[in-house]
Amino acid sequence: MEAGWVKIYTSADFFKSEIVRQVLVDHEIEAIIINKQGFPYRIGEVEVYIHEDGFQKALEIIVKNEL
Repeated sequence: MEAGWVKIYTSADFFKSEIVRQVLVDHEIEAIIINKQGFPYRIGEVEVYIHEDGFQKALEIIVKNEL
């Protein structure tokens, strides 16, 4: 992971993380997913990362949208 990225959201459900990522992208915040779930059982976490300069705005969006 490059410097300047911070984790904003973690879930065991890939689709929840994808929804958070897409809402952030819709608000013009660049977001990526890192899937740490193992195969074939999908045990682990899916993390959403953003640039650290957008952290406060992203956090407000997540809270406002009850994600």
